[in-house]
Amino acid sequence: MQNRYFTHNPKQTKELGKSLAKDFLKNRHRTKALVVGLAGDLGGGKTTFLQGFAKGLGKKGRILSPTFIIMRRTDNFYHIDCYRLGCPEELLALGFKKIIKDPANVVAVEWADMVKKIMPRHTIWADFKFIDKNQREIVIRSINGNKKQTGHH
Repeated sequence: MQNRYFTHNPKQTKELGKSLAKDFLKNRHRTKALVVGLAGDLGGGKTTFLQGFAKGLGKKGRILSPTFIIMRRTDNFYHIDCYRLGCPEELLALGFKKIIKDPANVVAVEWADMVKKIMPRHTIWADFKFIDKNQREIVIRSINGNKKQTGHH
């Protein structure tokens, strides 16, 4: 499955994240964590998308990028930022394998392309492209599982 979306402001990017989180939760297989790998341009909207995504999961409060601390956890929602990692093994040292095995967990990984070799096969990929000051292109790819089409926007 692959869907392409265009957003024209941060509010739309958040709304897309919120909507997709609800979709993913409804349609996922519950044998492993729901893992979303975010990749793309700096300033492409990854953190903004995740703010909406967390709301779609029912999380309260502000979602801040964990760029300097690598990982933030709110209940069973893990927000990981790999931008400052030297190598994928640093993520493994944080217990990544155990986190993604728990079906109660939802794991969002920013800059996931930097740790692609350790991302699970069931990862849902979100690729962000900075088009201009306001517009973003977001492509959602699901390799396995989630067969439901969410449509083009």
